[in-house]
Amino acid sequence: MSLPIIHRTYCLRIFYLCAVVICIFFGLASRTFDNLLPSFITFHAGDALWAMMVYFGCRLLLVDKKIFSALCCAIIFCYGIELSQLFQAEWVNELRGTLFGALILGHGFLFVDFIRYTIGIFIAAFVDKTAITFLFSYLKSRISE
Repeated sequence: MSLPIIHRTYCLRIFYLCAVVICIFFGLASRTFDNLLPSFITFHAGDALWAMMVYFGCRLLLVDKKIFSALCCAIIFCYGIELSQLFQAEWVNELRGTLFGALILGHGFLFVDFIRYTIGIFIAAFVDKTAITFLFSYLKSRISE
């Protein structure tokens, strides 16, 4: 017996929403507790977690699409945000000066961010594939009982 489509979509949306919240939590924690973490984590984890959050957000919106669609969407979004940091108009810099503007748009262009984003997105896709396989095999076993 397989899961009904509506039930499957509902479960996936809950999973992806939780994944977004978890990424936000750990991303903010990596910035807040930077003095307690190894420097490698302090320098790289925030950007990778931000990209993971973007990936899971794409999956939340594209729940019925393949993983590759969300992967491409997340890469385009993250790379676009990074490239937008080359644009330095006064109004966008004022927006970047706010908390939410800084969290979403960042501050300055760094090429290494492309690497961090790519690694974060691929980790998220791996977690996605692994967790969804486990989740639905578990749910199917519970339904058939």
